[in-house]
Amino acid sequence: MPAVMKPGAACGVDSAPMQFNPSPLRKSLTALGALLTAHVTASLALLAQPVFAQTPAADNRIPAAVESALQRAKIPREAVSLLVMDVDGKTAPRLAWRTHQPMNPASVMKLVTTYAALDQLGPAYVWRTPVYLGGPVVDGTLRGNLYIQGQGDPKLVLERLWLMLRRLQGMGVKAIAGDIVLDRSAFQIAAHDAATFDNEPWRPYNASPDALLINYKAVALNIAPDSGAGIARIQYDPPMFGMDNQTTVPLAATNADCGDWRTKMQLDMNNPQRIAFTGSYPANCGDKTWSIAPAQPERFAAKAIEGMWRDLGGKLTGAVRDGGVPQGLQPAFQLESPALSEVVRDINKYSNNIMAQHVFLTLGMQRTGVASFEASRQALAQWWQTRWGSAEEPQPDNGAGLSRSASVTANGLGLMLQNAWASPVMPEFVSSMPIVGVDGTLRRSRSKYAGAAHLKTGTLRDSAALAGYVDGASGHRYVLVAMANHANAVAARAAWDALVDWTAAQ
Repeated sequence: MPAVMKPGAACGVDSAPMQFNPSPLRKSLTALGALLTAHVTASLALLAQPVFAQTPAADNRIPAAVESALQRAKIPREAVSLLVMDVDGKTAPRLAWRTHQPMNPASVMKLVTTYAALDQLGPAYVWRTPVYLGGPVVDGTLRGNLYIQGQGDPKLVLERLWLMLRRLQGMGVKAIAGDIVLDRSAFQIAAHDAATFDNEPWRPYNASPDALLINYKAVALNIAPDSGAGIARIQYDPPMFGMDNQTTVPLAATNADCGDWRTKMQLDMNNPQRIAFTGSYPANCGDKTWSIAPAQPERFAAKAIEGMWRDLGGKLTGAVRDGGVPQGLQPAFQLESPALSEVVRDINKYSNNIMAQHVFLTLGMQRTGVASFEASRQALAQWWQTRWGSAEEPQPDNGAGLSRSASVTANGLGLMLQNAWASPVMPEFVSSMPIVGVDGTLRRSRSKYAGAAHLKTGTLRDSAALAGYVDGASGHRYVLVAMANHANAVAARAAWDALVDWTAAQ
C-alpha cells in the first residue's frame, strides 16, 4: 500500500507547526476508497456479462410450444436452461430461463473448444507428422529404422496414411531392414479404459487421443451382400496386421426386416485379435459401412501402419514398436494435416469426440510444448479470463463434451457466441455447425424452418443441448442456447425443435 502523504507536503509546506487531528480526513479517505473499490468491482462484473445484462429484464416465460414439448417428454422446467437473444446484444433477450445455472452441455462443449482454437491458432493452423530415415537407402532397402513422429494430427485417416507410405516408396524405399519406430511422446495423458464411460469400448467415440492417431483408432467394415452365395462379404480398412477378422457372415432371409442390422449381426469381441459375428446380415439392407474400435487400442497405430505397408507390397525385417526419434536426426519429409478450419467443420458437423479432444490438447501443447488435459484446461481458462474475466467460466474436462463433469452456463455460452459473431473467424466457426434440417447431426430435425439455423447438438444419457445461431423472419439473427440435465433429457429433441421454430418466427 502506498504511504499516506502528510497534509501540506505536496505544496512544500512544513507541516510541523500545523496543529489538527487527521483522523476524520483518514476516515473520509477510507470511505471514499471503499466506495471506489466497490464501483470498480461492479463495473468489472458488468464487463464480464453479455451486453444484454445491462438492458431491461428478459421475458422469463417459456414459449407455450416449448413448455408443452417438455411436459410430453416429462422434463421439468427446473431441469432446463434456455436463452434466446439478438446476436449483437443491443436489446433484452427474447427468452432467459435459468441462464446462470451451470449445466452439462454434452457435445455442445465442442463449440467452446473449437472457437478457442480458431481464435488462438487461426483457421489455417496445421499439424505436421515428420518421417525420418534412420539410415541410407541402398537398392530399395532402408538400412536402418524408419521413424514416424506423431504431433497430434486429428485427421491422419486411411487415405492420408496411404499417401504417407506411398511417398516413402516414391523415395525409393521398398523394404526396411530395421524397425518402424513410432514416437508418440507429444501427448502425456493417462491410460484410458474405453469401457469406462458407458461400457461400450468398441464404439469409436470412446477411443482415447493419441499423438499418432491413425483413422480415429477405428476400423471401417464395408459390408456387401452376395445373394448368390448366401453371405455378406466384409472388407476391413485399414488392413490390420496380425488380426484374423471374420470376412463373411450369413445372409438372413430375403424378407427379413433391415431394422437394427448391427444388433442382428451380433458382434463378438471376445478375442482381441479378431472381429467376429455370431448372427446374420439382412439382405434387404444392401451395402453398409460400420466403424468399430477393436481391442488393444494402444496397438492400433502399429497394426494399421504395418498392415498398410505390407498391403502396399512393402517389406519389413523388424517390428513396429514405440520409441523416440534420435536427437539430431532430420526429417525426410512431413505429412501435413488439413487446415484447422476443415478439422473444426468435421468436429461440429458430425460431433467427432476424438478430434475435439485432439484440438483441445493442442491448446495445451502450444502453451507448454507437451500435450496434457490439465495444460489444456489451464490454457482455455487463461483465454476465457483474458476475454471475459472469470465470470461463469466453463469447466471443459476433456473439451469434447463426452464427460459427466463438464459444465457451462447458458449466459457464459451466450456471451461467447456473441463474441464469436463479431470475430474475424466467424465464417469458419458458424459454417462448421450443422444446418437445421439439412446436414450433420441436424439433418433429421423436424423444425419447420429448415436451413434457417446453424446449431450444434449435444446428447448424453442424461444431458441434451443445442446452441448456435438462428435467422429470424424479422431479419434479426439470434443466439440460441438450450440445455436439459435430467433422466429424460434424451427426449428433449421435440422441445428444441419447437424452440428453434419459435425463434425463427421472431
